[in-house]
Amino acid sequence: MYAEIISIGDELTSGQRLDTNSQWLSQRLGEIGITTLFHTTVADDLAANVAVFRSAIDRADVVIATGGLGPTADDLTREVIAECLGRPLVQDEAALQHIMGIFSRRGRDMPQRNKVQALFPAGSRVVPNPEGTAPGIDVEISRPGRSSCRLFALPGVPAEMFQMWQDTVAPALLTGSGAGRLIRHHRIKCFGVGESHLEQMLPDLIRRGRDPSVGITVHQGTITLRITAAGSSPDDCRQRMTSTEETICQCLSELIFGEEDDELEHAVCRLLLAQNRTLATCEAGTGGLIAHWLGELGEAASVYQGGLVVPSNASLTGALCLSADLLTEHSPASPFVAEHMAVHCRNTLQADYGLAITAFPAEAGGTYYVALATSKGVSVQPLDYTGHSAIRKPLAAKRALNLLRLHLLAK
Repeated sequence: MYAEIISIGDELTSGQRLDTNSQWLSQRLGEIGITTLFHTTVADDLAANVAVFRSAIDRADVVIATGGLGPTADDLTREVIAECLGRPLVQDEAALQHIMGIFSRRGRDMPQRNKVQALFPAGSRVVPNPEGTAPGIDVEISRPGRSSCRLFALPGVPAEMFQMWQDTVAPALLTGSGAGRLIRHHRIKCFGVGESHLEQMLPDLIRRGRDPSVGITVHQGTITLRITAAGSSPDDCRQRMTSTEETICQCLSELIFGEEDDELEHAVCRLLLAQNRTLATCEAGTGGLIAHWLGELGEAASVYQGGLVVPSNASLTGALCLSADLLTEHSPASPFVAEHMAVHCRNTLQADYGLAITAFPAEAGGTYYVALATSKGVSVQPLDYTGHSAIRKPLAAKRALNLLRLHLLAK
């Protein structure tokens, strides 16, 4: 069973507002075993809406639309559905009384225009909207020679749509449309190699049509592997994923740092807590990203001693006691400076580990350095200053955290 989600509104097609309804509905549909194949966004235009709805009815088993159920002239969804079905709009008295009651409880007179919200295509059902004046529409549409299409139109207000999904739409789909299989996802987070390299390490796991499927996405150097399985229950889905997850863990080993919403700072914090060790940082090239990330973690309070942010040569000489002569002899993006930064922050903040990132070299394609100071000495790692400029800072910060993570894993 496949679904299409239609989001309606000029504010969406013009880019003034982000369509989060489609994302939320896709997740909820997947949870009850319905795969979403299409997201369609359409402006407040009658002809465009009719074309979009007709296409969706033809190619999807379930169509869910959000928006266009208000009382104003640009709210066209009820007219569009009526035209697609070739049916008139008829007034639903119970819906009208509900709308009038909302205005009465709010101490306001109902404008005559709001009566249009009680109009429904003949033969459709009302989806109650307990908190709002825009009831939804539920209609089954026959398609010659194949199964029917179930169409729901819901208001675009997220809070109202959420409740209507939970109270009416999801139960209707589960009991009346043959849905029942669940779809579950499990995310495994990796860092340390490129996307294509990682894919080569996974024997035939990313291929299309595999069950369970494995998808791969990348964000600022972090690779997420998403395992997707369908089953009769959450436990059934989980069992179907087990073999694939074990294979991934065997193939990728220490490249894996966590799962679901984990980021590298979570992994590092867990290891520091487990080993009862503390960390201080010194960042010249990242604007204090590591300090920011760790500072956002409540559990890091006992292990993160703090950080120094040194965005300029002046701060290198001042905060780190490096002389101008030394910075003339050694570039701010040099192993000497990296080592000094790591040792200085470790000693100054009295931490078990000092983690440092130098400034980036002036020229793209050069080398910067990450250093880790411990009680036994300092290790310095050169890193290429590559990649899109938009991700260089977060990528550098993640590389530094990963250096510490691997060190802690080896303990």
